[in-house]
Amino acid sequence: MRKLKHPSHAAIAKRLKRAAGHLQATLAMIDTQRPSLELAQQLAAVEAAIRAARQQVAHDQLEACLDTSDAERGALRQLKRIAHYL
Repeated sequence: MRKLKHPSHAAIAKRLKRAAGHLQATLAMIDTQRPSLELAQQLAAVEAAIRAARQQVAHDQLEACLDTSDAERGALRQLKRIAHYL
């Protein structure tokens, strides 16, 4: 499979760094015994950031499969594999 650099990779990295920050904050909240509602809010933020990153990666891969000149050969196989993550 080709390694492609998409313009969105910088935004994906930013989202994942944000998720990592939220996750670290969540761990600190557990250590300091913060209320469950606050923990749930932090975990929702982590999940949302990761979900958005995953969806962008999947979108980029689908776009690459459809835009490449050799789309006919391996595109269907790649589309089936990436669809698993949608």
